[in-house]
Amino acid sequence: MRENSYQAGLIKRLKERFPECMVLKNDPNYIQGIPDLTVFYNNRWATLECKRSENEPHQPNQDYYVERMDDMSFARFIFPENEEEVLNELERSFQIEGSTCVSECE
Repeated sequence: MRENSYQAGLIKRLKERFPECMVLKNDPNYIQGIPDLTVFYNNRWATLECKRSENEPHQPNQDYYVERMDDMSFARFIFPENEEEVLNELERSFQIEGSTCVSECE
């Protein structure tokens, strides 16, 4: 699977799981290592660095920006093998401060 195909499917799953979220694709040529996606939901944000697989190599500065942005809000490397775990963590992060529940409330 190509990273672009995985990323396109992930964006669709994010929008299904977090209705009314905004997902932005970041320009990899602007700042090297900035995560691929920024997700805005209510008053929260997160970044996700997409990889085709768990063993995909990290590019220069990716670890730095994921760690730094995780300290600010929420950031993770995401790939098919950890997607459900990361999305569950993201959901918990988005629910902090009394946000409405997303996937389990219906």
